[in-house]
Amino acid sequence: MAIMNITACRIFEDEVVNVIENDQNIDGVIVVENSDCCGIVQKLEDAGCSHKVLPLEKIPFKSGREDPNRFSVIVNMLELSFHGAPKTLKEEVYTNVKNMANYSDGILLFYGLCGNIFRKLEDDFESLSCPVYMLKEDSGEIVDDCIGAILGGRDTYYNLLTSFNGRRTLLMTPMWILNWREMFRYGGFTTDPDDIETTKFVLDSLGYKTIGKVNTGLSYMKDFENKVDEFAKTFGFDVIEIDGNQELIEKCYRQFKNEMLTHKDNMSFENLTYISKQMA
Repeated sequence: MAIMNITACRIFEDEVVNVIENDQNIDGVIVVENSDCCGIVQKLEDAGCSHKVLPLEKIPFKSGREDPNRFSVIVNMLELSFHGAPKTLKEEVYTNVKNMANYSDGILLFYGLCGNIFRKLEDDFESLSCPVYMLKEDSGEIVDDCIGAILGGRDTYYNLLTSFNGRRTLLMTPMWILNWREMFRYGGFTTDPDDIETTKFVLDSLGYKTIGKVNTGLSYMKDFENKVDEFAKTFGFDVIEIDGNQELIEKCYRQFKNEMLTHKDNMSFENLTYISKQMA
């Protein structure tokens, strides 16, 4: 059995569920039990995706089966709070990559450049025991961030931003609007997003007047529209509709899956421990 690890920022929760739900060849799904797994566990349950939730110490190391076309996925969701300090974010992601290499035949990271801190990540892990891959555009460039991934890449992202004619606009996906208080705090917008008057003053001072409701093409969060309307009413924002899609992410997933299976096919499995019954 080939094991793919998906290590992801919680903002990509919906996108991770989407690739799992739409891949009929997954043999099993394990979610690493941590403080940030509750959301994705609930969405997997709602989508009817069979899965197990296990602490890392109870997940078996790399295992294999004779059928190379069947594989399992280990999902590892990471905290939003890491975004408050780029150095911490980089350290935590790197640490998790090293740890997950013990359990995986390939690691797909649901992160963008995040302020350019992950520009050399793949190079840094070139000698790792399993391939590590980030979300990329057709050009081979790593996507800028979660919004860029949903918009389809840097060119579309840039064209959208310039279309606002200098009007500062908050672009929000479902997971962004769900976690806006955390994201504002970690992004340095305000130290206390529960203080609405101060938060509104800060947003006004920064020139934000509009919320860009990014429709991702997914519907795992049923009250997205209501939450956007509530936010807009609270802060006196206008709302504009922006179309996104899952094409870039789905393509990256398919490509990495194929590359990982090919990579595993060429490996020697003589020293692997087969514990496939725990992944069934």
